[in-house]
Amino acid sequence: MDYLLKNLNLFSGTRNDALKNAAIWVAGSKIKFAGSFEALPEMPQGTVEKDLAGKFVMAGMTETHAHLSFADASPFAIGETLVEDATLTAVRNARLMLGSGFTSAVSFGSTYKIDVALRDAISQGSVIGPRLLAAGRDLGATASNVDSGGGLSQIADGPWALRKAVREQRKIGVDVVKIFIDGEAINKQNPPGELSFTDEEVSAAVAEAHRRGMRVACHARSAAAVKQAVRAEVDFIGHANYLDQEAVDMLHEKKDSIFVGPAIAWEVSYLEKCESIGVTRETVIAQGYQKEIDATIETVAKLREAGIKLVVGGDYGISIAPHGTYAKDLEYFVDLFGMSNAEAILCATKNGGLAFDPYGSVGTIEEGSLADLVIVDGDPLNDIRLLQDHSKLQIMKNGVLYQDLTNTNPYLIVDC
Repeated sequence: MDYLLKNLNLFSGTRNDALKNAAIWVAGSKIKFAGSFEALPEMPQGTVEKDLAGKFVMAGMTETHAHLSFADASPFAIGETLVEDATLTAVRNARLMLGSGFTSAVSFGSTYKIDVALRDAISQGSVIGPRLLAAGRDLGATASNVDSGGGLSQIADGPWALRKAVREQRKIGVDVVKIFIDGEAINKQNPPGELSFTDEEVSAAVAEAHRRGMRVACHARSAAAVKQAVRAEVDFIGHANYLDQEAVDMLHEKKDSIFVGPAIAWEVSYLEKCESIGVTRETVIAQGYQKEIDATIETVAKLREAGIKLVVGGDYGISIAPHGTYAKDLEYFVDLFGMSNAEAILCATKNGGLAFDPYGSVGTIEEGSLADLVIVDGDPLNDIRLLQDHSKLQIMKNGVLYQDLTNTNPYLIVDC
């Protein structure tokens, strides 16, 4: 079916502002035309026309640090959710992510092998959700941040053990291998800056993944961890909080192939909501999380100046940063990192799209791109928080319009 969406303000991702009185021609699953209404070519008979009455239209966003199998549990109990509960939760979370305006997602770790099954179910149309690059369990070393048992991690030590672990993940069909390069301030056995693996181990894991057609995401907070990731040619770096100039320069040399997501929602939410999980604010500050937020702000300024591709995604899926709040990241990019609303949206759309597909099939609205759209009742260039209000959003993915995706019971008839 062909759609003509007209009378809209178009934020295509190919420029930094919105084009007024624009039109979008959707032919099947792809964009056939996007631009000024006056330049619209002749439409085929039977095209369904929709007047959007001046609404704002942007490309679907990409969540690049997704944990769809996380069940909004305490951050201290992520791996304890039973596989049955995590699976049911993941199906709900996928629908909620799509309803939040995120039409694509890069997994940054799955409990068990839920992501693979979820990706396939979404692709087959039996589950509604974003298109997904699926990860397996986090790869960690003995005494690493994820060496805690449960369904969250896969522990391997030594280059050949890591190659075997990567091959095992290839066997179950993952797209992304997630590796923990350094730790977390709440983990005494592996704090940030203490490298979990040697260079030889990380390089072996990345080389094996790339050899088998998979990409690699990593948890790396310190400058030393990020340098190790860059040397090994990791594809996605999560966090990158404490970077020195050498680490920034190394990233700049690889800026066309590496994407960095600050994922600051975890630190901000932990500081703001710590008492809800039984931790005092004084403890959080003593653990260094206010310092980590301050360091991240400084680092992001350096990364922006160096032209590094920044992407959104904030470890959502825990009790203090639950599923459905993904667009909060754009507010952090504006309020904490000093970005314009347009730049934050480009991080979520254009940059995120390139992270998902380097060939550019998603993330912009132009001829040939997939018809992934977020229709907003309001102007997020003036108020970035509008993207957090699900009632203001209508979602198109692959040329299909969805509604009521964030309804907790989509089968309930509200109005007769």
